Amino acid sequence: MIRTRFAPSPTGYLHIGGARTAIYCWAYARRHGGKFILRIEDTDVERSTQQSVQAILDAMQWLGLDYDEGPFYQMKRLDRYKAVGEELLAKGLAYWDYCSKEELDAMREAQVARGEKPRYDRRWRDSKDTPPPGRQPALRFKTPLTGDVTWNDVVKGPITISNEELDDLVILRADGVPTYNFGVVVDDIDMAMTHVIRGDDHVNNTPRQINIYKALGADLPHFGHMPLILGQDGQRLSKRHGATSVMDYRDQGFLPDAMVNYLARLGWSHGDEEVFSREQLIEWFDFEHVSRSPARWDPEKLKWINGEYLRRIPDAELAARLERDKPEVYRSIAAVMDPVAMTAAGKAKYQLLADHERFLMTMAEPSHPDEAMAREHLNEAGREVLAALIPKLASVEPWTAPNVSAKLKETVAERKVKMPAVMMPFRVALTGLAQTPAIDAIAAALRKKVVLDRLERAAKA
Repeated sequence: MIRTRFAPSPTGYLHIGGARTAIYCWAYARRHGGKFILRIEDTDVERSTQQSVQAILDAMQWLGLDYDEGPFYQMKRLDRYKAVGEELLAKGLAYWDYCSKEELDAMREAQVARGEKPRYDRRWRDSKDTPPPGRQPALRFKTPLTGDVTWNDVVKGPITISNEELDDLVILRADGVPTYNFGVVVDDIDMAMTHVIRGDDHVNNTPRQINIYKALGADLPHFGHMPLILGQDGQRLSKRHGATSVMDYRDQGFLPDAMVNYLARLGWSHGDEEVFSREQLIEWFDFEHVSRSPARWDPEKLKWINGEYLRRIPDAELAARLERDKPEVYRSIAAVMDPVAMTAAGKAKYQLLADHERFLMTMAEPSHPDEAMAREHLNEAGREVLAALIPKLASVEPWTAPNVSAKLKETVAERKVKMPAVMMPFRVALTGLAQTPAIDAIAAALRKKVVLDRLERAAKA
Protein backbone atom coordinates (compact mmCIF):
# COMPACT_ATOMS: atom_id res chain seq x y z
CA MET A 1 0.00 0.00 0.00
CA ILE A 2 1.19 3.50 -0.85
CA ARG A 3 1.99 5.50 2.28
CA THR A 4 3.03 9.15 2.09
CA ARG A 5 3.60 11.74 4.77
CA PHE A 6 3.84 15.44 5.36
CA ALA A 7 6.26 16.26 8.15
CA PRO A 8 6.53 20.01 8.90
CA SER A 9 8.56 21.55 11.71
CA PRO A 10 6.39 23.73 13.99
CA THR A 11 8.72 26.72 13.96
CA GLY A 12 6.28 29.04 12.19
CA TYR A 13 3.26 29.09 9.91
CA LEU A 14 2.61 26.61 7.09
CA HIS A 15 4.32 28.26 4.13
CA ILE A 16 3.46 27.97 0.46
CA GLY A 17 6.21 25.49 -0.41
CA GLY A 18 5.25 23.17 2.43
CA ALA A 19 1.59 23.33 1.44
CA ARG A 20 2.44 22.31 -2.14
CA THR A 21 4.42 19.31 -0.87
CA ALA A 22 1.51 18.32 1.37
CA ILE A 23 -0.91 18.58 -1.59
CA TYR A 24 1.26 16.33 -3.76
CA CYS A 25 1.68 13.72 -1.01
CA TRP A 26 -2.05 13.81 -0.25
CA ALA A 27 -3.11 13.55 -3.90
CA TYR A 28 -0.70 10.66 -4.62
CA ALA A 29 -1.93 8.67 -1.63
CA ARG A 30 -5.56 9.33 -2.53
CA ARG A 31 -5.05 8.34 -6.16
CA HIS A 32 -3.60 4.98 -5.18
CA GLY A 33 -5.97 4.22 -2.32
CA GLY A 34 -3.11 4.61 0.13
CA LYS A 35 -2.61 6.43 3.43
CA PHE A 36 -1.53 10.01 4.06
CA ILE A 37 0.17 10.64 7.42
CA LEU A 38 0.83 13.90 9.26
CA ARG A 39 3.92 14.06 11.46
CA ILE A 40 5.05 17.08 13.45
CA GLU A 41 8.85 17.21 13.63
CA ASP A 42 9.20 19.21 16.83
CA THR A 43 12.76 18.33 17.86
CA ASP A 44 13.92 21.93 17.43
CA VAL A 45 12.94 22.57 21.02
CA GLU A 46 14.03 26.21 21.12
CA ARG A 47 12.00 27.27 18.06
CA SER A 48 9.04 24.86 18.10
CA THR A 49 5.84 26.26 19.61
CA GLN A 50 2.33 25.02 20.23
CA GLN A 51 1.09 28.09 18.40
CA SER A 52 2.94 26.95 15.29
CA VAL A 53 1.58 23.43 15.66
CA GLN A 54 -1.94 24.84 15.73
CA ALA A 55 -1.21 27.07 12.73
CA ILE A 56 -0.16 23.97 10.74
CA LEU A 57 -3.24 22.00 11.81
CA ASP A 58 -5.52 24.94 10.97
CA ALA A 59 -3.95 25.36 7.53
CA MET A 60 -4.26 21.65 6.74
CA GLN A 61 -7.91 21.77 7.74
CA TRP A 62 -8.58 24.91 5.68
CA LEU A 63 -6.92 23.36 2.62
CA GLY A 64 -9.01 20.23 3.09
CA LEU A 65 -5.98 17.94 3.29
CA ASP A 66 -7.40 15.21 5.49
CA TYR A 67 -4.85 12.78 6.92
CA ASP A 68 -5.43 9.14 7.80
CA GLU A 69 -2.97 8.86 10.68
CA GLY A 70 -1.46 11.37 13.08
CA PRO A 71 -0.49 13.91 13.92
CA PHE A 72 2.53 12.14 15.39
CA TYR A 73 5.02 14.15 17.46
CA GLN A 74 8.72 13.31 17.50
CA MET A 75 9.26 14.59 21.04
CA LYS A 76 6.90 11.83 22.24
CA ARG A 77 9.13 9.18 20.65
CA LEU A 78 12.48 9.90 22.33
CA ASP A 79 12.67 6.42 23.86
CA ARG A 80 12.34 4.89 20.40
CA TYR A 81 15.20 6.97 18.95
CA LYS A 82 17.38 6.07 21.92
CA ALA A 83 16.69 2.36 21.41
CA VAL A 84 17.57 2.51 17.71
CA GLY A 85 20.70 4.51 18.48
CA GLU A 86 21.79 1.83 20.95
CA GLU A 87 21.11 -0.81 18.30
CA LEU A 88 23.50 0.91 15.91
CA LEU A 89 26.05 1.32 18.69
CA ALA A 90 25.87 -2.39 19.50
CA LYS A 91 26.43 -3.26 15.83
CA GLY A 92 29.52 -1.07 15.70
CA LEU A 93 27.78 1.32 13.31
CA ALA A 94 27.75 4.30 15.65
CA TYR A 95 30.08 5.75 18.30
CA TRP A 96 30.16 8.28 21.11
CA ASP A 97 31.75 11.61 20.29
CA TYR A 98 33.12 13.47 23.32
CA CYS A 99 34.16 16.67 21.55
CA SER A 100 33.14 19.88 23.28
CA LYS A 101 31.52 22.72 21.37
CA GLU A 102 34.76 24.68 21.66
CA GLU A 103 36.75 21.79 20.16
CA LEU A 104 34.31 21.47 17.26
CA ASP A 105 34.46 25.22 16.61
CA ALA A 106 38.24 25.18 16.62
CA MET A 107 38.25 22.17 14.29
CA ARG A 108 36.07 23.96 11.73
CA GLU A 109 38.04 27.21 11.96
CA ALA A 110 41.30 25.38 11.27
CA GLN A 111 39.76 23.55 8.29
CA VAL A 112 38.44 26.78 6.81
CA ALA A 113 41.84 28.42 7.29
CA ARG A 114 43.40 25.56 5.30
CA GLY A 115 40.80 25.97 2.57
CA GLU A 116 39.14 22.65 3.43
CA LYS A 117 35.44 21.80 3.63
CA PRO A 118 34.50 22.15 7.32
CA ARG A 119 33.32 18.88 8.81
CA TYR A 120 33.90 16.53 11.72
CA ASP A 121 37.32 14.88 11.50
CA ARG A 122 36.18 11.54 13.01
CA ARG A 123 38.63 11.83 15.90
CA TRP A 124 36.48 9.68 18.20
CA ARG A 125 35.44 7.15 15.52
CA ASP A 126 38.01 4.53 16.45
CA SER A 127 39.54 6.25 19.45
CA LYS A 128 40.72 4.23 22.46
CA ASP A 129 41.18 7.38 24.55
CA THR A 130 39.57 7.68 27.93
CA PRO A 131 36.48 9.94 27.67
CA PRO A 132 36.78 13.31 29.46
CA PRO A 133 35.12 13.02 32.88
CA GLY A 134 31.63 14.54 33.21
CA ARG A 135 31.21 15.32 29.53
CA GLN A 136 27.96 14.21 27.90
CA PRO A 137 28.74 12.74 24.46
CA ALA A 138 26.74 12.85 21.25
CA LEU A 139 26.12 9.70 19.25
CA ARG A 140 27.53 9.78 15.70
CA PHE A 141 26.78 7.47 12.81
CA LYS A 142 29.66 5.66 11.12
CA THR A 143 29.26 6.78 7.53
CA PRO A 144 30.89 4.34 5.06
CA LEU A 145 34.31 5.69 4.09
CA THR A 146 34.13 4.56 0.47
CA GLY A 147 31.57 3.91 -2.22
CA ASP A 148 28.61 5.88 -3.51
CA VAL A 149 24.99 6.38 -2.60
CA THR A 150 22.64 6.22 -5.58
CA TRP A 151 18.88 6.54 -5.82
CA ASN A 152 16.39 7.10 -8.61
CA ASP A 153 14.60 10.26 -7.54
CA VAL A 154 10.93 10.17 -8.63
CA VAL A 155 11.19 13.85 -9.63
CA LYS A 156 14.83 14.52 -10.49
CA GLY A 157 15.89 11.13 -11.87
CA PRO A 158 19.09 9.21 -10.92
CA ILE A 159 21.32 10.91 -8.34
CA THR A 160 24.70 9.68 -7.09
CA ILE A 161 26.71 11.14 -4.20
CA SER A 162 30.05 9.83 -2.98
CA ASN A 163 30.36 8.81 0.66
CA GLU A 164 33.61 10.74 0.69
CA GLU A 165 31.46 13.90 0.56
CA LEU A 166 29.70 12.93 3.79
CA ASP A 167 30.87 13.16 7.37
CA ASP A 168 29.88 11.16 10.44
CA LEU A 169 26.69 12.96 11.34
CA VAL A 170 25.36 13.25 14.88
CA ILE A 171 22.25 11.11 15.23
CA LEU A 172 21.54 11.66 18.94
CA ARG A 173 22.50 14.87 20.68
CA ALA A 174 23.92 14.83 24.17
CA ASP A 175 20.43 15.54 25.57
CA GLY A 176 18.99 12.49 23.80
CA VAL A 177 17.07 14.43 21.17
CA PRO A 178 17.55 13.03 17.65
CA THR A 179 18.88 15.11 14.80
CA TYR A 180 16.68 15.59 11.74
CA ASN A 181 18.40 12.97 9.58
CA PHE A 182 18.11 10.26 12.23
CA GLY A 183 14.62 11.04 13.51
CA VAL A 184 13.01 11.00 10.07
CA VAL A 185 14.59 7.68 9.14
CA VAL A 186 13.40 5.98 12.32
CA ASP A 187 9.94 7.48 11.87
CA ASP A 188 9.69 6.62 8.18
CA ILE A 189 10.73 3.02 8.87
CA ASP A 190 8.34 2.64 11.80
CA MET A 191 5.49 4.27 9.86
CA ALA A 192 6.19 2.14 6.75
CA MET A 193 6.56 5.07 4.38
CA THR A 194 6.73 4.03 0.74
CA HIS A 195 7.33 7.56 -0.60
CA VAL A 196 9.32 10.38 1.00
CA ILE A 197 8.51 13.55 -0.91
CA ARG A 198 10.02 16.87 0.17
CA GLY A 199 11.72 20.04 -1.03
CA ASP A 200 14.84 20.32 -3.15
CA ASP A 201 16.78 21.61 -0.15
CA HIS A 202 16.75 18.07 1.29
CA VAL A 203 18.66 16.42 -1.57
CA ASN A 204 21.92 16.51 0.39
CA ASN A 205 20.24 14.87 3.39
CA THR A 206 19.03 11.88 1.39
CA PRO A 207 22.37 10.02 1.00
CA ARG A 208 22.96 10.37 4.73
CA GLN A 209 19.52 8.91 5.40
CA ILE A 210 19.95 6.09 2.89
CA ASN A 211 23.13 5.00 4.71
CA ILE A 212 21.16 4.85 7.97
CA TYR A 213 18.38 2.84 6.30
CA LYS A 214 20.97 0.34 5.09
CA ALA A 215 22.64 0.17 8.50
CA LEU A 216 19.26 -0.71 10.01
CA GLY A 217 18.55 -3.32 7.32
CA ALA A 218 15.40 -1.49 6.22
CA ASP A 219 13.91 -1.24 2.74
CA LEU A 220 14.31 2.14 1.09
CA PRO A 221 11.27 4.25 0.24
CA HIS A 222 11.00 6.12 -3.03
CA PHE A 223 12.51 9.59 -2.63
CA GLY A 224 11.35 12.67 -4.49
CA HIS A 225 12.57 16.26 -4.22
CA MET A 226 10.43 19.18 -5.35
CA PRO A 227 12.07 22.14 -7.05
CA LEU A 228 11.83 25.39 -5.12
CA ILE A 229 9.17 28.04 -5.66
CA LEU A 230 10.72 31.30 -6.81
CA GLY A 231 9.39 34.83 -6.83
CA GLN A 232 8.87 36.60 -10.14
CA ASP A 233 12.38 38.04 -9.81
CA GLY A 234 13.87 34.54 -9.85
CA GLN A 235 14.84 34.63 -6.17
CA ARG A 236 13.62 32.14 -3.59
CA LEU A 237 10.07 32.95 -2.53
CA SER A 238 10.03 35.09 0.60
CA LYS A 239 7.98 37.76 2.32
CA ARG A 240 9.26 40.43 -0.02
CA HIS A 241 7.26 38.74 -2.78
CA GLY A 242 4.05 38.94 -0.73
CA ALA A 243 2.47 36.64 1.81
CA THR A 244 4.10 33.23 2.20
CA SER A 245 1.76 31.90 4.89
CA VAL A 246 -1.16 29.81 3.67
CA MET A 247 -3.51 31.37 6.21
CA ASP A 248 -2.66 34.88 5.06
CA TYR A 249 -4.27 33.95 1.76
CA ARG A 250 -7.35 32.69 3.54
CA ASP A 251 -7.58 36.03 5.34
CA GLN A 252 -7.26 37.89 2.01
CA GLY A 253 -10.35 36.16 0.66
CA PHE A 254 -8.93 33.25 -1.30
CA LEU A 255 -10.85 29.98 -1.46
CA PRO A 256 -9.19 26.72 -0.32
CA ASP A 257 -10.12 24.86 -3.52
CA ALA A 258 -8.56 27.63 -5.60
CA MET A 259 -5.38 27.56 -3.51
CA VAL A 260 -5.10 23.77 -3.83
CA ASN A 261 -5.66 24.05 -7.59
CA TYR A 262 -3.05 26.79 -8.00
CA LEU A 263 -0.40 25.14 -5.83
CA ALA A 264 -0.91 21.76 -7.50
CA ARG A 265 -0.45 23.39 -10.92
CA LEU A 266 2.65 25.25 -9.69
CA GLY A 267 5.25 22.75 -10.88
CA TRP A 268 2.97 19.95 -12.10
CA SER A 269 0.73 19.75 -15.14
CA HIS A 270 -1.89 17.60 -16.80
CA GLY A 271 -1.93 18.70 -20.41
CA ASP A 272 -3.09 22.29 -20.65
CA GLU A 273 -5.60 22.06 -17.80
CA GLU A 274 -5.47 25.16 -15.59
CA VAL A 275 -8.64 24.84 -13.52
CA PHE A 276 -9.55 21.42 -12.17
CA SER A 277 -11.41 19.89 -9.25
CA ARG A 278 -9.91 17.98 -6.34
CA GLU A 279 -11.37 14.81 -7.84
CA GLN A 280 -9.55 15.49 -11.11
CA LEU A 281 -6.32 16.24 -9.26
CA ILE A 282 -6.56 12.90 -7.47
CA GLU A 283 -7.35 11.09 -10.73
CA TRP A 284 -4.49 12.69 -12.66
CA PHE A 285 -1.65 13.31 -10.21
CA ASP A 286 1.67 11.58 -10.77
CA PHE A 287 5.32 12.45 -10.18
CA GLU A 288 6.29 11.92 -13.82
CA HIS A 289 4.74 15.28 -14.67
CA VAL A 290 6.29 17.25 -11.81
CA SER A 291 8.72 19.73 -13.33
CA ARG A 292 12.42 19.47 -12.52
CA SER A 293 12.73 23.25 -12.80
CA PRO A 294 11.78 25.80 -10.13
CA ALA A 295 8.27 27.23 -10.39
CA ARG A 296 7.51 30.95 -10.47
CA TRP A 297 4.98 32.36 -8.04
CA ASP A 298 2.39 34.41 -9.93
CA PRO A 299 -0.07 36.24 -7.63
CA GLU A 300 -2.13 37.47 -10.58
CA LYS A 301 -2.68 33.94 -11.83
CA LEU A 302 -3.68 32.86 -8.33
CA LYS A 303 -6.26 35.68 -8.31
CA TRP A 304 -7.51 34.61 -11.73
CA ILE A 305 -7.99 31.01 -10.61
CA ASN A 306 -9.68 32.21 -7.44
CA GLY A 307 -12.06 34.28 -9.57
CA GLU A 308 -12.90 31.20 -11.62
CA TYR A 309 -13.83 29.35 -8.43
CA LEU A 310 -15.80 32.29 -7.07
CA ARG A 311 -17.91 32.44 -10.20
CA ARG A 312 -18.77 28.77 -9.81
CA ILE A 313 -20.27 29.33 -6.36
CA PRO A 314 -24.08 29.76 -6.57
CA ASP A 315 -25.15 33.37 -6.02
CA ALA A 316 -27.30 32.46 -3.02
CA GLU A 317 -24.41 30.56 -1.41
CA LEU A 318 -22.02 33.47 -1.90
CA ALA A 319 -24.53 35.89 -0.36
CA ALA A 320 -25.17 33.47 2.51
CA ARG A 321 -21.43 33.30 3.18
CA LEU A 322 -21.34 37.09 3.60
CA GLU A 323 -24.38 36.94 5.91
CA ARG A 324 -22.67 34.28 8.02
CA ASP A 325 -19.25 35.96 8.15
CA LYS A 326 -20.37 39.59 8.49
CA PRO A 327 -24.01 39.73 9.63
CA GLU A 328 -24.02 43.46 10.40
CA VAL A 329 -22.65 44.34 6.98
CA TYR A 330 -25.16 42.01 5.38
CA ARG A 331 -28.12 43.56 7.21
CA SER A 332 -27.18 47.06 6.10
CA ILE A 333 -26.82 45.88 2.50
CA ALA A 334 -30.07 43.91 2.52
CA ALA A 335 -31.97 47.03 3.56
CA VAL A 336 -31.40 48.61 0.14
CA MET A 337 -31.03 45.62 -2.22
CA ASP A 338 -31.57 41.96 -2.91
CA PRO A 339 -28.08 40.66 -1.97
CA VAL A 340 -28.41 37.54 -4.13
CA ALA A 341 -29.41 39.50 -7.22
CA MET A 342 -26.65 42.06 -6.63
CA THR A 343 -24.15 39.23 -6.14
CA ALA A 344 -25.10 37.95 -9.58
CA ALA A 345 -24.90 41.43 -11.10
CA GLY A 346 -21.25 41.93 -10.13
CA LYS A 347 -19.98 38.37 -10.19
CA ALA A 348 -17.99 38.62 -13.41
CA LYS A 349 -15.63 41.10 -11.70
CA TYR A 350 -14.90 39.14 -8.50
CA GLN A 351 -11.46 37.68 -7.90
CA LEU A 352 -11.48 37.65 -4.09
CA LEU A 353 -14.22 37.26 -1.52
CA ALA A 354 -13.42 40.81 -0.50
CA ASP A 355 -14.34 41.98 -4.03
CA HIS A 356 -17.84 40.62 -3.52
CA GLU A 357 -18.32 42.42 -0.22
CA ARG A 358 -16.77 45.61 -1.60
CA PHE A 359 -19.06 45.62 -4.65
CA LEU A 360 -22.22 45.12 -2.60
CA MET A 361 -21.20 47.84 -0.15
CA THR A 362 -20.39 50.25 -2.99
CA MET A 363 -23.80 49.65 -4.55
CA ALA A 364 -25.47 50.05 -1.14
CA GLU A 365 -23.70 53.30 -0.30
CA PRO A 366 -22.40 54.82 -3.54
CA SER A 367 -19.94 57.66 -3.41
CA HIS A 368 -20.83 61.02 -4.92
CA PRO A 369 -19.57 61.39 -8.49
CA ASP A 370 -16.58 63.67 -8.75
CA GLU A 371 -16.98 67.14 -10.23
CA ALA A 372 -15.80 66.20 -13.71
CA MET A 373 -18.10 63.17 -13.88
CA ALA A 374 -21.09 65.19 -12.67
CA ARG A 375 -20.35 67.95 -15.17
CA GLU A 376 -20.25 65.43 -18.02
CA HIS A 377 -23.19 63.17 -17.14
CA LEU A 378 -25.40 65.02 -14.64
CA ASN A 379 -25.50 68.32 -16.51
CA GLU A 380 -28.78 69.87 -17.67
CA ALA A 381 -29.27 67.27 -20.42
CA GLY A 382 -28.50 64.43 -18.03
CA ARG A 383 -30.93 65.74 -15.41
CA GLU A 384 -33.65 65.98 -18.08
CA VAL A 385 -33.08 62.32 -18.93
CA LEU A 386 -33.41 61.34 -15.26
CA ALA A 387 -36.60 63.39 -14.90
CA ALA A 388 -38.05 61.53 -17.88
CA LEU A 389 -36.98 58.15 -16.52
CA ILE A 390 -38.45 58.52 -13.04
CA PRO A 391 -42.16 58.15 -13.93
CA LYS A 392 -41.39 55.35 -16.41
CA LEU A 393 -39.51 53.36 -13.80
CA ALA A 394 -42.10 54.12 -11.13
CA SER A 395 -44.62 52.22 -13.25
CA VAL A 396 -42.45 49.12 -13.67
CA GLU A 397 -44.02 45.93 -12.29
CA PRO A 398 -42.55 43.50 -11.58
CA TRP A 399 -39.18 45.11 -10.77
CA THR A 400 -36.86 43.07 -12.99
CA ALA A 401 -33.78 43.73 -15.11
CA PRO A 402 -35.59 43.11 -18.44
CA ASN A 403 -38.38 45.52 -17.45
CA VAL A 404 -35.89 48.18 -16.33
CA SER A 405 -33.93 47.70 -19.56
CA ALA A 406 -37.11 48.12 -21.62
CA LYS A 407 -37.80 51.52 -20.03
CA LEU A 408 -34.23 52.67 -20.65
CA LYS A 409 -34.45 51.69 -24.33
CA GLU A 410 -37.88 53.31 -24.59
CA THR A 411 -36.40 56.58 -23.33
CA VAL A 412 -33.54 56.35 -25.86
CA ALA A 413 -36.04 55.89 -28.69
CA GLU A 414 -38.32 58.71 -27.56
CA ARG A 415 -35.47 61.20 -27.20
CA LYS A 416 -33.80 60.07 -30.44
CA VAL A 417 -30.37 59.91 -28.78
CA LYS A 418 -27.62 57.32 -28.60
CA MET A 419 -27.71 54.78 -25.77
CA PRO A 420 -24.93 56.41 -23.64
CA ALA A 421 -26.95 59.65 -23.41
CA VAL A 422 -29.46 57.75 -21.26
CA MET A 423 -27.35 55.01 -19.74
CA MET A 424 -24.55 57.21 -18.43
CA PRO A 425 -26.68 59.68 -16.41
CA PHE A 426 -28.63 56.69 -15.09
CA ARG A 427 -25.47 54.79 -14.12
CA VAL A 428 -23.76 57.77 -12.47
CA ALA A 429 -26.90 58.77 -10.57
CA LEU A 430 -27.35 55.23 -9.21
CA THR A 431 -23.77 54.26 -8.45
CA GLY A 432 -21.55 57.34 -8.55
CA LEU A 433 -19.40 55.45 -11.07
CA ALA A 434 -18.84 55.78 -14.79
CA GLN A 435 -18.13 52.06 -15.26
CA THR A 436 -20.08 49.18 -13.74
CA PRO A 437 -21.37 45.77 -14.73
CA ALA A 438 -24.77 45.73 -16.49
CA ILE A 439 -26.64 48.69 -15.02
CA ASP A 440 -30.11 47.22 -15.61
CA ALA A 441 -29.14 44.22 -13.44
CA ILE A 442 -27.74 46.54 -10.76
CA ALA A 443 -30.90 48.68 -10.81
CA ALA A 444 -33.14 45.60 -10.56
CA ALA A 445 -31.09 44.29 -7.61
CA LEU A 446 -31.63 47.56 -5.73
CA ARG A 447 -35.00 48.18 -4.06
CA LYS A 448 -37.27 50.10 -6.42
CA LYS A 449 -37.72 52.95 -3.93
CA VAL A 450 -33.95 53.26 -3.51
CA VAL A 451 -33.51 53.66 -7.29
CA LEU A 452 -36.24 56.29 -7.56
CA ASP A 453 -34.88 58.22 -4.57
CA ARG A 454 -31.36 58.31 -6.04
CA LEU A 455 -32.65 59.45 -9.43
CA GLU A 456 -34.74 62.19 -7.87
CA ARG A 457 -31.80 63.52 -5.85
CA ALA A 458 -29.58 63.57 -8.91
CA ALA A 459 -32.27 65.18 -11.09
CA LYS A 460 -32.64 68.05 -8.62
CA ALA A 461 -28.92 68.57 -8.01
